[in-house]
Amino acid sequence: MGSNVKYEEEYIVNNNGLMLFTCRWLPQDQDPKALIFLCHGYAMESSISMRGTANRLVKAGYGVYGIDYIGHGKSDGLPGLVSSFEELVQDCSDHFTKVCEREENKGKKRFMMGESMGGAVLLLLHRKMPDFWDGGILVAPMCKIADDMKPNPYVTNFLTKLSDFVPTWKIVPGQDVIEVAIRDPERKKEARANPYWYTGRLRLKTAHELLNVSNDLEKRLNEVTLPFIVLHGEDDKVTDPEVSKLLYESAASFDKTFKLYPGMWHALTFGELPENINTVFNDIIGWLDERTRGNNSRLESINKSREDTNANITVK
Repeated sequence: MGSNVKYEEEYIVNNNGLMLFTCRWLPQDQDPKALIFLCHGYAMESSISMRGTANRLVKAGYGVYGIDYIGHGKSDGLPGLVSSFEELVQDCSDHFTKVCEREENKGKKRFMMGESMGGAVLLLLHRKMPDFWDGGILVAPMCKIADDMKPNPYVTNFLTKLSDFVPTWKIVPGQDVIEVAIRDPERKKEARANPYWYTGRLRLKTAHELLNVSNDLEKRLNEVTLPFIVLHGEDDKVTDPEVSKLLYESAASFDKTFKLYPGMWHALTFGELPENINTVFNDIIGWLDERTRGNNSRLESINKSREDTNANITVK
């Protein structure tokens, strides 16, 4: 951990009484110029697998916050089980908004960064509160599961029906995600050594939830309005780069950027060769720095609407 990075952990309790692990990385000797909220991928967690990402962002002057979803990392729940994507998103929404409402954070811009399944979480958080966020960084987002990773339609149909009866069964066929997502052999070893990374087979209910969410997002890409950058490796075998391109083309956002990296795989921020990771972070930090300079237009529009409302109130 860099000496200029202050790291803290905290457990919180969600609406269902379950313990969720949260963490934050802050600059030691300066006020963060903006806040970034991490949405990790399926089977991953925040404190170990996203530590490199957080450290880079803090060194660039940002405050970074993470949360382990239910059934992931150090949080409660059956490992690898996503029984309700809606509840998972609600947990993130509750925690992230509380952090934003702290006195020291009230005037700061707020960005989300979602990787893979975390990209789906990011887009659903934006859908929940379209005017709350100042921007999103989508790294190989799960707006559609790559066809190579899906079982065939007959198997999918059978498993969908079965998931109502045995939701926690680990019988969904599929490739080893670490093997196909992480390109650098050293990083592969690190991922396999992480005790909080779920490496079992996909549980039935989880597969059902992921499929439903990705299908829903794919149909509603035109509803995305927040400023975003979407980054994807051209050789990604886990999520489909064509859908990231479609997101870029379909989104109603006025401020949108698409980066496609030839030869790169799925895990762009931690699983690539070191020089490739540097390229990706140069693009991410450059994009963030451009959008944190100058005034906070979201706050200005909120204040203006309040002033307009007050001006329209007449005393009787």
